[in-house]
Amino acid sequence: MPDLSPHFPLKPSRTHEVCGSNALSFAFASAGKMGGSVMWVSESWRAEQLYPLGFSAYLDVQNLLTAKVKDQDEGLAVAEESLRSGVISLTVIELTKPFSFTAGRRLQLAAGMGRSTGLCVIPEGMGNNAAESRWRATPLLDLKDSTLQRWEIIKNKSGTLSAWDVRWDAETRRVIVVRETA
Repeated sequence: MPDLSPHFPLKPSRTHEVCGSNALSFAFASAGKMGGSVMWVSESWRAEQLYPLGFSAYLDVQNLLTAKVKDQDEGLAVAEESLRSGVISLTVIELTKPFSFTAGRRLQLAAGMGRSTGLCVIPEGMGNNAAESRWRATPLLDLKDSTLQRWEIIKNKSGTLSAWDVRWDAETRRVIVVRETA
């Protein structure tokens, strides 16, 4: 199984994407691994709401800022400013529909200027060519470990595609790669 460390935590000063049914868990783990402050941007009309205490297994909730925006265009603008600020370690934006290459490129430039990292949580099958990498996070059935997941890089501008079976260790706040049994 390939080493996860060259790929995670996510490459800094870039914007990445994640899809799949465990995309939020991937975003939480990214936030916990990176440390520092996190800006979470989502549209206010969505029925699902972020529960900040749900982050407590991943990071100190005092470092979490949330932004509820009117629509996706406003969310992209907020994410861009957050990335450019240089104050936020990770900016996560939940997206529900495709966005232009220009918008994706603006996020990349802002991440570079602010030396920050961006993560777009996207629906399966959606993506932007400007993204540095695209991940798919899905659960794995294990009756003994409900945190077991499969993380796959399905797009990578700076390397190869790979997959890992991982679990989150809440006590040490880190991702553990689970080795396949012989």
